[in-house]
Amino acid sequence: METHRKLVHRWHEPGQAHELTFSCVGRRPLLLLHDWPVLLARGLDAAAQRHPCDLVAFVFMPEHVHLLVLPKHPDFVPGDFLYALKRPVSYRIKQHLIGTNDPLLAELTIRERPGKTTFRLWQEGGGYDRNLFKDASLEAAGDYIHRNPVRRGLCDHPDEWKWSSFRFYEHPDRPADPDLPRVRGFPP
Repeated sequence: METHRKLVHRWHEPGQAHELTFSCVGRRPLLLLHDWPVLLARGLDAAAQRHPCDLVAFVFMPEHVHLLVLPKHPDFVPGDFLYALKRPVSYRIKQHLIGTNDPLLAELTIRERPGKTTFRLWQEGGGYDRNLFKDASLEAAGDYIHRNPVRRGLCDHPDEWKWSSFRFYEHPDRPADPDLPRVRGFPP
């Protein structure tokens, strides 16, 4: 029987932002374990430097991530950016699990084919990618991202969710939380 696999077609048009979403394998709530959100934040900063883009908004949910990024160069490739983010974070988490002899390592090690197993933190596939080119679309995407924890019942107000860029906008006078990735803000 032939199986159908949904493919995400990513493209970049200069001047357009990208709303990116990706999930943990099996949509398991793995992202808020240990210091993993900090690892994800550092990985996001590194990926944004390697594939120059400004982080406009983000939220780390227990089992998925929403990002709003604005590329700085016309040759930005969303898939390369996501690879530069997800691969090192997955590697560091795997090393943590090995170092602590955590049974979660066995649960996240899957058989790809006979004789080959692999550690899988992220859901296979491309996730979600939407190009945004209007200011109103950017603002609506940012609002959607910031309100995600409230909609899920994880907090009553977006300000209460640490793993979000909401406070960057709500309290611009406060010092940046060193655990969070560097947010650049909406374009002028």
